[in-house]
Amino acid sequence: MTTEIVVFAILFLLVSGMGFVASRWRRPDDLASLNEWGLGGRNFGSWVTWFLVGGDLYTAYTFVAVPALMFGAGAMGFFALPYTVVTYPIVMLVLIRLWSVSHVHGLVTPADFVRARFGSPTLALLIAITGIVATMPYIALQLVGIEAVLKTMGVTGDLPLIIAFAILAAYTYQSGLRAPALIAFVKDSLIYLVILVAIIYIPAKLGGWGSVFGAAQAKFDKTPAPDGILLNANNQFQYITLALGSALALFLYPHSVTGVLASRDRNVIKRNMSALPAYSLLLGLIALLGYMAIAAGITPIGKDTNTVIPKLFDAMFPDWFTGVAFAAIGIGALVPAAIMSIAAANLFTRNIYREYIKRDATDAHEATVSKITSLVVKVGAVLFILLIDPQFSIDLQLIGGVIILQTLPAVALGLFTRWFHRAGLIAGWAAGMAAGVLMLYNIANPATNHAHFGSSAFPLSQLGFDTKITIFAGFLALIVNLAVAVLGTVVARAMKAQDGPDATSPEDYVADRGDPRVHEIEVAGST
Repeated sequence: MTTEIVVFAILFLLVSGMGFVASRWRRPDDLASLNEWGLGGRNFGSWVTWFLVGGDLYTAYTFVAVPALMFGAGAMGFFALPYTVVTYPIVMLVLIRLWSVSHVHGLVTPADFVRARFGSPTLALLIAITGIVATMPYIALQLVGIEAVLKTMGVTGDLPLIIAFAILAAYTYQSGLRAPALIAFVKDSLIYLVILVAIIYIPAKLGGWGSVFGAAQAKFDKTPAPDGILLNANNQFQYITLALGSALALFLYPHSVTGVLASRDRNVIKRNMSALPAYSLLLGLIALLGYMAIAAGITPIGKDTNTVIPKLFDAMFPDWFTGVAFAAIGIGALVPAAIMSIAAANLFTRNIYREYIKRDATDAHEATVSKITSLVVKVGAVLFILLIDPQFSIDLQLIGGVIILQTLPAVALGLFTRWFHRAGLIAGWAAGMAAGVLMLYNIANPATNHAHFGSSAFPLSQLGFDTKITIFAGFLALIVNLAVAVLGTVVARAMKAQDGPDATSPEDYVADRGDPRVHEIEVAGST
């Protein structure tokens, strides 16, 4: 156990040092602007963007939660695989347009775009608040991954978690987006190394893949719950809608957009949308760790199923490599947590502080406010995980996935059409939000003894249908949102209600770097 802790600590401190050094990496004359501190100068090339976005989307929580879901529920946990496969061709069409219009007008957040497109400060405020609320529990959940590792190593108390996030807060404040961009190289390399070793070494020790799947099937056959290594008739529709809904929601999260807007040009985004599915292959292999844990007879610490994978590594690997694996999970929390806090801070600064508190804020003032806000966000995440039951964080993240989907009409569809009226979009957002939260509130989970917010699988029987089929609550909420937005737009047009001005033009959505309209930020060097 001592060897594990030493290796973990050395790698963690090495990466933290890289976070501070990152402030000198491609350093411009002045970091005092959101374009530099919050978007890395908008100059990241293909490799940097690939590691940054991949490190942002595939988090420490993913590392422990997806296989934990496979461990507990079986095939349903594989929803993460198709959703991350289909998301890239869908969002590529959206993201290249968002990149172009953002560079032309110097936009930093999704809410900035909504403000420019629909001329509505109210709608932009709603999009900003939604993004912040959806991101906050996501940051807290990164602590769950670190906490699971510390529990497995026998490290108790809150001090190690506080120290880890204090270091994270310090180098993010100093280096901005450059810190997670540089650390992502190490984080992703470690994860690829650990998973490739795990899928060869662990099954060999357990008697082969046949034994692994056989043990998983035997476990699920003994339980009354609707689980198994194959889907059943009642959860197939939930699987499909959850995968599609999650695919649509993934790049609506502010931290996903932040990584994309930091790209150097449209071709970088196109290449990354082609190459990022390599992470989906990795995710499929990560998911199978859940079945390996079953075959190895692993039991979680207490009722915390997130400790299943760290315990599997502890049981299967030699101590020194277990330390490497634990470091991969721990470092895996640093990259997304840094990007998420930067994204949340940018939303507050651009769409709340500058819009409603100090309209004449300079670039330097914006950067200072965003830095301070990022610290507050991290402190809030730490307090959240220390003072509140971690299961509540997971429940809130469940809500976050449903509510961020309600920004799709204004952000994603707004990139292609101006047909929607701002009043209709606001009404649709409110209706979708209310419907989503109400459905989640009425979903119970007897396994966790939760009468409300038990899962995202909404039973169609609650709508009067005589069936046991379930559906992803966010998908239904989005349908309600779109229906109300269309109806509200029709009514607004019929009443000749005035719409907000559109600050964008059709040419803005296809502009590339070097276009005379582009809001250029020149930075020495690019990769």
